[in-house]
Amino acid sequence: MKIPGLSFSWKRALGVTKAKQKFARTTGIPTSRQGLERKVGAILIGAVLGTKKKKKRSR
Repeated sequence: MKIPGLSFSWKRALGVTKAKQKFARTTGIPTSRQGLERKVGAILIGAVLGTKKKKKRSR
């Protein structure tokens, strides 16, 4: 029997999630499969079409 609204994640408990987030923020490389595919796809399309991606302004 589950308690509604209560869940446990061993990845969060061991700090895996935080380490992945920190790595992704510092390197700019997404750690999720979908994010990585999106980034690689954007780079390839930009190379083929010769368009450059606008850089985000840092605050």
